[in-house]
Amino acid sequence: MSRLPKGLRGWFIAHFVIDTVFAIPLLFFPRIFLSALGFTTIDPLAARLVGAALVGIGGASFIMRDKGRDAYESMLSLKLLWSSTAILAAAITLVERSAPLAASVGILLVFAAFFLVWAHYRQRIRQG
Repeated sequence: MSRLPKGLRGWFIAHFVIDTVFAIPLLFFPRIFLSALGFTTIDPLAARLVGAALVGIGGASFIMRDKGRDAYESMLSLKLLWSSTAILAAAITLVERSAPLAASVGILLVFAAFFLVWAHYRQRIRQG
């Protein structure tokens, strides 16, 4: 098993923690949580599905943290797909002006940052 880039395991754990911090209120208190972020129209099912997705990808990050290179490559592909489509979703929402501006920009920036982190590490793994 070849070595993984330094810091990558730490990013996987951080991703798990961040996803969990947002998933819990989305799953159990979507109206309260989203109202606090400025949303006036809230679909609890859609919010809970996002929370479930965060549990899935964050939980997988935690489970895979001690695996080998192949597992990390697969997870990085998933994370790149997830973050890039989240960026697209936030951008469309910004253009439509269908959600609070600060929330849309914040979500876009968070996912853009994660996308850059995952792309960086995938490139480092591929370079050996």
